[in-house]
Amino acid sequence: MNQDREHLRLLAIFHYVVAGLAALFSFFPLLYMTVGAIFIFAARHPAAAGPKPGEEPPPEFIGWIFGIVGSLLFLLGIAIAICILIAGRSLAKRTRYWFALVVACIECLFIPFGTILGVFTIVVLSRESVKALFSTAQAPG
Repeated sequence: MNQDREHLRLLAIFHYVVAGLAALFSFFPLLYMTVGAIFIFAARHPAAAGPKPGEEPPPEFIGWIFGIVGSLLFLLGIAIAICILIAGRSLAKRTRYWFALVVACIECLFIPFGTILGVFTIVVLSRESVKALFSTAQAPG
């Protein structure tokens, strides 16, 4: 039992670290938003962009596509980082067993850190003794 508690504690700490990394990497799609804003600005103000003779600025809708895709990827990354953080907290408190298991499966998509953490989390959560820890933590009293 003590070994299971220690494994859950370590997994919770590693979930916090991976959640921080996921939040950090979710800011990269903001570069797409910046490129989209530049395209929109260039399409609306062709004289300010300084087009060369015989060259047309990019169409405005391309800027909107870049902006929307960048925004959606950013929001998706932040949402996944928050889910990983909640899963780590759930492991520390030994609550929300199924949520932690589903997030561990989703984490396997994020190579290499998420894959390693997800597989270890699935292995630990699959033990009957760990399931018993989660059921006793959720019981009232």
